[in-house]
Amino acid sequence: MPKILVTPVVFNEQGKIQNVIERFLRCRNRISPPSARLDYLIVDDGSTDESSSIIAGFKNRGVETIKHQKRKGVGAAIRTAIRYGLENHYDILVVMAGNDKDNPEEIPSLWDPILKEGYDLVQGSRYLQSGGTGGDMPFYRKIATRLHPRLFSLITRRPMTDTTNGFRAFQLSILKDSRINLNQEWLDTYELEPYLLFKALTLGFKVREVPVTKIYPSRKLGYTKMRPFVGWWSILKPLFYLGLGIRK
Repeated sequence: MPKILVTPVVFNEQGKIQNVIERFLRCRNRISPPSARLDYLIVDDGSTDESSSIIAGFKNRGVETIKHQKRKGVGAAIRTAIRYGLENHYDILVVMAGNDKDNPEEIPSLWDPILKEGYDLVQGSRYLQSGGTGGDMPFYRKIATRLHPRLFSLITRRPMTDTTNGFRAFQLSILKDSRINLNQEWLDTYELEPYLLFKALTLGFKVREVPVTKIYPSRKLGYTKMRPFVGWWSILKPLFYLGLGIRK
């Protein structure tokens, strides 16, 4: 029986995390694949607001959580989820936003190609024909989320449409490949996700994109923790480091 772990990463999302959890719980039984175990783990990356208390309130409804004592970065938080998944013998990890941008109803479109067709990594794309972006998406993000996949496709020689979208699923078994080393300090923030996608593509793993939506909340709720220049250098860094052979 396949074991699937769904993990949002959270840092100071007191205005959104309750809705994130409730949306998942409402559709959990409906989306759960037959003959599979579906669990939910929130990685709290050192929140200092009321996020941790809100998450704790769902403990008796099957919501597990691991909290970092201080903020380490989204990459380090995903590593925590991966480590938990491997230690507890999960087969698939689904990563999604902890700020309510992703629709949990769409999770099956990520794991279906893995369960039914043997894909290793399935990347959600808001830019495939039936996907889309809604809400209050900042202008610089519109440019950057279009530019990054073009550079990514050029360097990897594999066409991709949405390489910055954190809504994805992958088989944890791919991390047994010694050529993928997530335990590097330079992958602690936004670098880890494009690093993993780059490695999966260039090492010959079976990868595909599927259409998903991405809805940006109102600015008054806070639509991103990423800073324009520092954050975008973080997601560009793996392309240059790996493309030039500076890092492995």
